[in-house]
Amino acid sequence: MTTLWDRSREVAVQAILDTAVRLFAEQGYERTTIAQIAREAGISQRSLFRYFGTKEDLVCGDQDALGDLLKRTVEQQPAEMSAWDALRAGFEVLLTANHTPDRALELSRLIFGTPSLHARYIEKRLRWQAALLPAVQARLKNTTGPAASDPRARAIIATVFACADTATELWVEHDGRLDLKDLYDQCLAAVRNPG
Repeated sequence: MTTLWDRSREVAVQAILDTAVRLFAEQGYERTTIAQIAREAGISQRSLFRYFGTKEDLVCGDQDALGDLLKRTVEQQPAEMSAWDALRAGFEVLLTANHTPDRALELSRLIFGTPSLHARYIEKRLRWQAALLPAVQARLKNTTGPAASDPRARAIIATVFACADTATELWVEHDGRLDLKDLYDQCLAAVRNPG
């Protein structure tokens, strides 16, 4: 059950995020300061940091929580589901995890259009890949020796992440007019069945 405090927090977080995204769009991520965001949102910087640990969190959200959600979703898929399909299910959950499609598009524009944010995004995604390794290894029949030396899980994970990022970049380039899930499926099909 959602409490009044939870609803108040959600409203405050949304108001801060709306202010931050507007300022980032107007003047750029790098030129926007935490002080400006706090002032325009009508709160102190200290209060802003209670909701968002860093300026980057305003755009990227809690990446550790999202990584945990992805891993948990992959692990919860039926055992007979392929690693490819389990990872797709995980990414599908992430698409609707925290934002509307319009907000996800705005944030993706910022991430892919700001080198410092993109670098941090990639860094966090590499941690997600490492965390997913045991779950994906468990879905593969081990026919090539010890799991540590089996390259399949790492290759599948890297491929899926590359396809997800490529699909997102295309989605941003087309202003969200294309379906992100379809783009992902097309990217994955191009890799898995080239020709």
